[in-house]
This record gives sequence, structure tokens and C-alpha cells, in this order.
Amino acid sequence: MVTGAGQHLPLRPLWLCRACAAPWPCAVARLTLLREYADARVTLLMYLAGLLHDAADELYTLNPHDAPEPGQLFDRFLAWARVRPTTGPTRRSRANTRN
Repeated sequence: MVTGAGQHLPLRPLWLCRACAAPWPCAVARLTLLREYADARVTLLMYLAGLLHDAADELYTLNPHDAPEPGQLFDRFLAWARVRPTTGPTRRSRANTRN
């Protein structure tokens, strides 16, 4: 995990970045996590899923009427870390070549 003084760590239970006050994981934390887990993407996703669970519980406990929606938390904690294909045609472009 992102560690050290001045690093972009979560301030729990608010789930804001201690360094920049953005919703955690902030952009710097995301880049750092991607670098730290470069060879273990599944492990990163499992770690983030656990944090998503904690954040959902803590944010709802703090303010049940204004907690983020599940989809927002998924995007914030997991969507950015998924493996995306970088080569080859996309699904849409393959469908267009069949016509």
C-alpha cells in the first residue's frame, strides 16, 4: 500500500486523501498502487475490493442519507484498476467488419 509521511493515504472514515483531500484513492494513489502491483493486478483488485467494502460501510455509517451510490464506489475503487486490452480491434470494430 501507499506508505510514508506526506503520501496519499486514506483518511478513514471519511475516505479522503491525507495529502490532497481528494476522494481516495486519488490520482497519485492510483498511479502508486498500479506501480506497486504492476505484476499482481488480481491482488490489487482484491485489495481494492476489500477497501471498497470498508469504505461503503464507513461512509454509510457516517451519513446514511448522503453516502455514495454503489456504482460510484465501484468506479472510484475498482473500475480504474481493471486490465484493459491495449492491442487488437475493439468489440465494436470487429462487429463493423462483419457487415
